[in-house]
Amino acid sequence: MTIRAVWFDVGETLIDETREYGTWADWLGVPRHTFSAMFGATISRGQDYREVFQNFKPGFDLETERSARLVAGRGEYLNAEDLYFDARPCLQQLKATGYFVGIAGNQTKRAGRFIRELNLPADVIATSDDWGVSKPLPAFFQAVIRASGHRPEEIAYVGDRLDNDIAPAMRAGLFAIWIRRGPWGFVLPPDTESPLLDDIEPNLTIDSLADLPGVLKQLTSNSP
Repeated sequence: MTIRAVWFDVGETLIDETREYGTWADWLGVPRHTFSAMFGATISRGQDYREVFQNFKPGFDLETERSARLVAGRGEYLNAEDLYFDARPCLQQLKATGYFVGIAGNQTKRAGRFIRELNLPADVIATSDDWGVSKPLPAFFQAVIRASGHRPEEIAYVGDRLDNDIAPAMRAGLFAIWIRRGPWGFVLPPDTESPLLDDIEPNLTIDSLADLPGVLKQLTSNSP
């Protein structure tokens, strides 16, 4: 096995989304811990995370509310403080080792601009809005393959969600690496009954991006 390209999801893989979800709770006018509790309950039921907003505001439309936040001067925002501590060192080490490094997740173009401003060591940074297709659709991972320029079996995709990241990446022929952190890393276990999972097990599971360069090196050295 030869991995030549490593792609990363964004939310809860590179970026800690605690602050952003907290601002949504503030926008809805509910206590942050209440919002977090409902968020976890929604995930545990196998529902789309966007369903959590309906509990507090029936008829909630995400795009409409995003626009309203912008008008109110409270639009989504991220900076280096939202970056997980192990993210930049991992990307730097992979680049220095010679891997192609990509970043692609389900984000808006606005979020994509903020991510690019972080000056992360990556060959490609893209969002679902840029590509016009989002995870877990197969077309998203085909876009990853095209942007990478490598064969599927040479590409690793790192993500925190078994349903949105790991299972569809594996169906596309990629080497899928599950990082266990954030809500989806703990609330949605591998044995969850979901048609999106289809009994798929990650190729590799890690708890920190600090472990990734060494694990990939070990995998390569163990290859026949």
